[in-house]
Amino acid sequence: MTPGLLALALALSCLPEQEDRLVFHGDTGAGKGKRVVLLAGDEEYRSEEALPQLAKILAFRHGFTCTVLFSLDGDGTINPERQDYQPGLDELKEADLCILMLRFRKWPDHQMVHFADYLSRGRPLIGIRTSTHAFAGLQGRFERFNWDSKEWPGGFGRQYLGETWVSHWGAHGSQATRSRAIRNHSILRDVGEVFVTTDVYEAHPPGDATALLLGEVVDGMSEPGAPAIGSKQDVLGHVRPLNEPAMPIAWIREPTPGQRVFTTTMGSATDLLDADLRRLLVNATYWACRIPVVENGNADLVGNYQPSPFGFGKFRKGLRPADLR
Repeated sequence: MTPGLLALALALSCLPEQEDRLVFHGDTGAGKGKRVVLLAGDEEYRSEEALPQLAKILAFRHGFTCTVLFSLDGDGTINPERQDYQPGLDELKEADLCILMLRFRKWPDHQMVHFADYLSRGRPLIGIRTSTHAFAGLQGRFERFNWDSKEWPGGFGRQYLGETWVSHWGAHGSQATRSRAIRNHSILRDVGEVFVTTDVYEAHPPGDATALLLGEVVDGMSEPGAPAIGSKQDVLGHVRPLNEPAMPIAWIREPTPGQRVFTTTMGSATDLLDADLRRLLVNATYWACRIPVVENGNADLVGNYQPSPFGFGKFRKGLRPADLR
């Protein structure tokens, strides 16, 4: 497809439906007929930029119909620092898959109930980066979802994705992550070595999880071939090994029988510049939706993708969902 026709297809496929969300309709591909809802809501890693791009790849390269929901201010602008307003969660009633990139959300009960109902039906999940600590400050009936819950140890993150927030294993903002595959799985089909600038999280998934990738802590953030860091000195002056054993950075599990869950601790907007990470997420979508993973699945970027660097307070002010079409 020529650049002009691609631009026209994008425009026609994103005609306004509701101004508080983005909808991309897939026409052809193995995912046709499947509905994916993507939840963008974190303060640091630019999920509001990453998930629209992932949705475009899934829709225009693979046929999925994708709806992206955002944390919004009352004026309709995207504000990832507002943790208590995520309109459109009723879209989960018809979803075949939920992809989330959330951090410390505290949605009101009338929004939270849609997410809880989705989980209760045993529907599949893909959790990205800070989704291990997706919720904080919830009160009452959904308090158990909080990342530090005692009722559900580790909250939603630990109970469903397989981990809650623990620590930065590498040095945040100065040490990158390089992947190392440790088993064969369809999700890893045609996925090479992933190199991303988000650091490795400490993660200890439960025994029912199957780790797919380990993350090597890499010296610096610009050279994929840079040496792995051997050890780290903590705030108490204790030296600990970093890469032996290395932390898992992608794994799968079934928290309830038949419920497919894929989790990765990688995934800032800038991380999506890595083609192997994009293919990993595409393959995980196929697997979660019980579609056979295709060979050399197209994970090319759609449109002009220039993501903002991660960091608190660095989101693009005044953006509306329509601006990300």
